[in-house]
Amino acid sequence: MTPHSPRPPSRIMNAPVYLDYAATTPVDPRVAEAMSRHLGLDGIFANPASRSHMAGWQAEQAVESARRQVADLIGADPREIVWTSGATEADNLALIGFMRANRARGRHLVTSTIEHKAVVDTARALEAEGFEVTWLEPQHDGRVSPSKLAAAMRDDTTLVSLMAVNNELGAINDLAALSAVVHARDAVFHVDAAQATGRLPLDVVEQGIDLMSLSGHKVYGPKGIGALYVKRSPDIRLEALIHGGGHERGMRSGTLPTHQIVGMGEAFALAADEGAADQARIESLSNRFLAGLQGLEGIHRNTDTGVSVPNIVNLSFDGIDGESLLMALRGIAVSTGSACNSASVEPSYVLTGIGVPRARALTALRFSFGRFTGEADIDAAVADLQHAVATLRR
Repeated sequence: MTPHSPRPPSRIMNAPVYLDYAATTPVDPRVAEAMSRHLGLDGIFANPASRSHMAGWQAEQAVESARRQVADLIGADPREIVWTSGATEADNLALIGFMRANRARGRHLVTSTIEHKAVVDTARALEAEGFEVTWLEPQHDGRVSPSKLAAAMRDDTTLVSLMAVNNELGAINDLAALSAVVHARDAVFHVDAAQATGRLPLDVVEQGIDLMSLSGHKVYGPKGIGALYVKRSPDIRLEALIHGGGHERGMRSGTLPTHQIVGMGEAFALAADEGAADQARIESLSNRFLAGLQGLEGIHRNTDTGVSVPNIVNLSFDGIDGESLLMALRGIAVSTGSACNSASVEPSYVLTGIGVPRARALTALRFSFGRFTGEADIDAAVADLQHAVATLRR
């Protein structure tokens, strides 16, 4: 891992204050520097599958080093990490790959109504194939109740897929409690941890996780790279979705992007070293942000901060359409919800899924903070938000 370097400013050339870290994070300069050494002729650029020359061996070594960095953050064995193009592909491989490979054991999948679209849409695709899906309703705080999960389990349930941290609310599921319910019925537990890495302690062994989807760009790494943790067990079999060469132990074919893999590995290593400190600092920034808005009336907090990660805060504003407020905030880059759903004119299905009335859901914005957010950014965002809300309400 490269030595620590000074943190860059969060704004360059009068750009808006970036408060949309849940959508994506900027690549850490230390990650970008590591990636740059694996691109050109003067670096380690060869195909990791080329085992007939030194350049290929060096690329393979870089890939395996990154595999270990990713595994270390979640308490896994490096041999249990399968590279993918991102968490979306990892979710698809986990759900479709597992359900197809194990259809003789059972055709029943359990998930929740407020999962990321990568799980929701994949589960719907499985329904179209003839699999059965039970959709759990979450609690009002955005978490899934272990007792509700227990009631949904059946003899033919083979897979349960629930996220670690909700991408719109920041709500944290009790993974250990949920996995205990799953394993009591001899099913397999998949977790989408895209929003959790670097923000929560994760240990796949202690928390009883069998499959876990991971993302590079949610933790200051590059886009276009992710991984699926696949527990080494005879009970965990996946059917490949991408064919052509049998890479990644036959689970995901394709030439590995060495530079992106190195970037994800470096990002995960930095998260292991700095994640706890990052979150402590971000929690103070989140408190500063909420304190700055106390003078504004008609604000509803959709995020239960007692059971959520501090970097995500979802707020609704009475009497103001969320899209109009978004346009009025010239100095802040935020979103009305998940970036994967931001083109929709419908209210967030996550908010309505936890019981937020439609009218209030349409006024919601998600603010998310990160490694490069500073106090000056928070103060500028609060001032801009106060001005925009007052202007629109007039």
